[in-house]
Amino acid sequence: MDLRAYLQTALDAAYLARGIHQYYQEKGFTQSTKSTPTDLVTQADHESEAAIRALVAERHPSHVVLGEEQGQDKEGAFRWIVDPLDGTVNYAHGFPFYAVSIGLEVLSADADIPRTSRALHNPRNERLGAHGEVVLGVILDTARGDLFTATRGGGAYMNGRPIRVSGRETLVGSLLATGFPYDVHKDPENLTYFQRALAKGLTVRRPGAAALDLANVAAGRLDGFWEVKLNPWDVAAGWLIVTEAGGKVTGIQGEDYHLGNRYVVASNTFVHQQLLDTLHGR
Repeated sequence: MDLRAYLQTALDAAYLARGIHQYYQEKGFTQSTKSTPTDLVTQADHESEAAIRALVAERHPSHVVLGEEQGQDKEGAFRWIVDPLDGTVNYAHGFPFYAVSIGLEVLSADADIPRTSRALHNPRNERLGAHGEVVLGVILDTARGDLFTATRGGGAYMNGRPIRVSGRETLVGSLLATGFPYDVHKDPENLTYFQRALAKGLTVRRPGAAALDLANVAAGRLDGFWEVKLNPWDVAAGWLIVTEAGGKVTGIQGEDYHLGNRYVVASNTFVHQQLLDTLHGR
């Protein structure tokens, strides 16, 4: 199988999840909490992930899934990293900013991903499949219907059209976004970063869905984004989409980002160092 088949699986899975989100928005749903009273989970979270897992298992039996709700139960060279409903608190309150996020990571350099064609938006015809490399990302905004996609070396797209990060070169005048962990009262680190940004008069939003924040950086709607205590399923797809749109993603110290780093800073590249300097009080 080639990357075309994997992209189709991701698209089908994303729309399947979106349908589940919409069904429960109309019908009503039960909800419970996880780590804190504000860390919500709903029927839509669980059923969306179950549906995605079933689809991957049917089409690619040797692949594994790492999902927010069920974790990962086996090993494999290809790993689908899934947030079945990013922005659950928004979803539970009917606030229209939530999405499904799906990334495909190649865990082994020996995994056989054939080179792809220009039709798959990979004009450089790169060899795909380095260790730990995210090669595909899909984020579907359930409420708005915007579909963000990227393949490694093939650029980023929104609703089938190429997207690029913004060209803004100064942090002053930029539109930024961040988010806070559920246990911010126990770990207030991001409050310090947030205060430093506000003290410089910067405009910062906190919409509440990291995957969509990253997608909006890629689309040029946001100039920068940072957050702490994120998980791989929050970042995998968005990381690729931002970089393929010409943006930059690092850790909080400016180091190269890797899945598992819980600190994420993303930007249009031009304001990246300025953003890092601001967060560190420089």
